[in-house]
Amino acid sequence: MTPQPMLTCRSVSGSSEWYQRTLGLTSAHGGDEYEMLMHDGALVLQLHEVDAHEHPYLVDPAERFGNGVAVWFESAAYPAAVERARAAGADFLEDDHVNELAHHREIWLRDPDGYVVVVSSPYGQT
Repeated sequence: MTPQPMLTCRSVSGSSEWYQRTLGLTSAHGGDEYEMLMHDGALVLQLHEVDAHEHPYLVDPAERFGNGVAVWFESAAYPAAVERARAAGADFLEDDHVNELAHHREIWLRDPDGYVVVVSSPYGQT
């Protein structure tokens, strides 16, 4: 089984652009209501418009997006991922640091819809 998380967005195209610029993901679908974002040929994230009618149960638009959700990415090229996020002007919640409990390095970001996005190095790379 492979996870393929889907986030509800206020602007699919705006969020897609943010994930492409900040994390280096690529578009495999594009559009205003739905997006598939890829990394090295694999689907890693889906974006869905909050007002699209096919899945009205995805989110309550009156509630804050992202509450309690962390979208976590592990990167084998962690130093480059940190620099890409900096160059993109991402909103850093926590800058590059060692997570001693997880035995890796990580950064914590906030995406345009308020979701927490974490990028970490592989286990053991501190």
